[in-house]
Amino acid sequence: MRYSPEYYTNLKKRYPKVTKSFDALAADCSAAGPLDEKTQRMVKLGVAIGRGVEGDIQNLAMQALAEGVTPDEVRHAVLLSVTTAGFPTMIASMQLVEEIISQLTT
Repeated sequence: MRYSPEYYTNLKKRYPKVTKSFDALAADCSAAGPLDEKTQRMVKLGVAIGRGVEGDIQNLAMQALAEGVTPDEVRHAVLLSVTTAGFPTMIASMQLVEEIISQLTT
C-alpha cells in the first residue's frame, strides 16, 4: 500500500479536529519515554517494515534521513528485519528505502 504525506495534509483539511488529536497523541507518546528521536524513528521504521506498508516505510526513511540518520543506519535497520519479517519483506523494504536514498543523494 502506497502512502503520500499529501494524503495526511488533505485529511487535516477535512478533519482538523481529528488530526489535531492524532498529532497530540503522537507527541505525547514520543515524550512518554526515554528513547531519543533517532531511536524512535528507527523503531517506527521497523514497525512499518513489519506491517509491509510501503508509503510508511518510505516516509519514515525520508524523515530519518532528514533528521541525520545515515543511509547505512537506515539500511541496517531494514536488514535486521530479515529474521522477524522474512526475506521477501526485507528485500522489498530495502528497495523502497534505496529509492528514497537515491532521491535524496542525487
